[in-house]
Amino acid sequence: MSTAIAVPVSLAEIARIAGVGRAAVSNWRRRHDSFPSRIGGTDVSPQFSLAEVEKWLRDNDKLKDVGGREFLWPRFEALGSRDESGLAIAESARRMRAPRARIAAPDLSTEARELIGEAARLGRSEGPRETFEFLLQRWLDTHVRQLSTTPPQLATLMARIALGTRLGEDDGGLTVFDPACGTGHLSAAAAQVHHGSDLTLLGCERDPALAALASARLGFATEGRDVSVEIATADALRDDPFADLRADIALCNPPFNERDWGYEELATDQRWTHGLPPRTEPELAWVQHLLAHLRPGGTVVVVLPPAVASRKAGRRIRGSLLRTGLLRAVVALPPGSAQPHSVSLQLWVLRAAPQGSAAGPASQDALLVDATRFGKAGAREPGPEWEALTDFVLSAVAELDKPESALPEGAVRVSLLDLLDDEVDVTPGRYTASSTEPSRVELAASWDDLTGSLTELTNLVQHLSKLDFEGGEPQTTATVGDLVKAGALTLGAGQQPSDTKTPDRDTAVPLLTVADLLMDGTPSALLAPSAAQTVAETGDVVVAGVVRAFKAWVHEGPPIALGPQLYALRVDPEKLNAHFLAGCLRAPANGRQAGTHASSSSRIDIRRLHVLQLPLEEQAGYAETFRRLTSFEQLLTRAHHLGKGLVNDVSDRLAAGGLTAGR
Repeated sequence: MSTAIAVPVSLAEIARIAGVGRAAVSNWRRRHDSFPSRIGGTDVSPQFSLAEVEKWLRDNDKLKDVGGREFLWPRFEALGSRDESGLAIAESARRMRAPRARIAAPDLSTEARELIGEAARLGRSEGPRETFEFLLQRWLDTHVRQLSTTPPQLATLMARIALGTRLGEDDGGLTVFDPACGTGHLSAAAAQVHHGSDLTLLGCERDPALAALASARLGFATEGRDVSVEIATADALRDDPFADLRADIALCNPPFNERDWGYEELATDQRWTHGLPPRTEPELAWVQHLLAHLRPGGTVVVVLPPAVASRKAGRRIRGSLLRTGLLRAVVALPPGSAQPHSVSLQLWVLRAAPQGSAAGPASQDALLVDATRFGKAGAREPGPEWEALTDFVLSAVAELDKPESALPEGAVRVSLLDLLDDEVDVTPGRYTASSTEPSRVELAASWDDLTGSLTELTNLVQHLSKLDFEGGEPQTTATVGDLVKAGALTLGAGQQPSDTKTPDRDTAVPLLTVADLLMDGTPSALLAPSAAQTVAETGDVVVAGVVRAFKAWVHEGPPIALGPQLYALRVDPEKLNAHFLAGCLRAPANGRQAGTHASSSSRIDIRRLHVLQLPLEEQAGYAETFRRLTSFEQLLTRAHHLGKGLVNDVSDRLAAGGLTAGR
């Protein structure tokens, strides 16, 4: 493959192209003099020429069954501009579906135009939709800190809520509207959930690259169906391209906290039927914009930050939405449901009165649903248990128009009399927090969870208890220092960061410290990449060299910078098994031998830690047993916490009375 420009690739990208681990590429670079020389980057994050890497991989028979997509993506990334690479991907998708189409973006560079042609040809041979989705996902991952997307699970949930709550006769057609569509996640979900014919998807996006990608995505998502798609490039609030539209459902994940949304120029806009949104409440401008485009009986489902439910500045508009019967439900989601992941976002469900009906009566209730408990407790990456969350929310919203029906625990109907107080706070947790006792479903799930953990523990006990050890003389060991000298591994020591400036979030790496390990093991800071900083990659063995936190494990996941008293050991995979090494290093006797233990803060001399000397093929069996031992330890801890929690929860329920069985 020839390239018109020098395309840089990192070690991680080379590993992805070759279908191997990051450590294997580092080993190739160290052992083969013919490996391409670095053309950029730093010692910590070197970059190489894609063309030279491809030639070397092919010449040395290092390529597995890798498609051309992996070689294609670095060239899109090398275009430099986020907008140009996004537009080029969208144009590639258009050419995949219509080979004779002309390029619709005239300002693209010569390199981008050539790349579009190559991508279109590759897509037609390897699958147009698969190739586009691959390139789109890599583009989104690369610019994740600049773009806010709606996760597919949340988009599907929103579409199902909207379709399940709209009123009026279904004439076979459905119009879906999203005035801030991004790359089209919500419209694509609606097309997937709605199986009827005569579907119209209308969207608006002010970013040309996102609008083009949304159009391309929806083209693939609706292929072979009677679906009309139109994505306009415009600022929906300031320059509404669909002013006369009335949609059946409207789905939206609008931009948050934007002060420059058009407050001055839109002060007399007819859309503000519930009051002019304050400058600090752009989200309520989006809510009224969505309602203005809703036909009678239509439903809006919109993602909003939690502060919109309670901020003083928006209480007048919230009160009007409640009094007119438009705001029907508010669902509090667990942190991690969408960006920003640290916030418990909300779904607002609003519905226009059906044709011929007046607005809802003043005595109407609002449904408030607190689904925050469906987050993954203790997970490094916050996020919901999507299946359980979806089932709970849909079961609660299904009772929206059944005032006499029972609601699942965590959902309540609140009268307008209670909501329309001085604060007009519609935060679900405010009204559901009074019931802190675990529900029957939650208790049953906890018992099932404990039973599963105990079953896994039993299986591991049966295996580990059968381990037998030969007597006689101890086997030969080598120290970490010896292995470093022999070239079996390289050792890097973590350091205190010297740069105190706020890092660029696009390039920053998490910083792990001993203090983090003593808490929950989650990095507490971000660090700008530096040649002087030790960074652990996937497959590296990380060792905490201090008595109070002594441990060793194989790092998995994205690169992570190491603070003082943490060490990264990168193995030669042809000499050492990383899991075998980590298991040997974390043996308590090993730490006691290598440390002074004068106090809990004493350091351990990493180079003095011992490793059993075994042939590589024999290390695998030890590595598997070490893994099982680690799983056994983790399950013991989990069972302890589950059991303790159940004792507390059941005690609370017993103390509250109502025992009917098992006395």
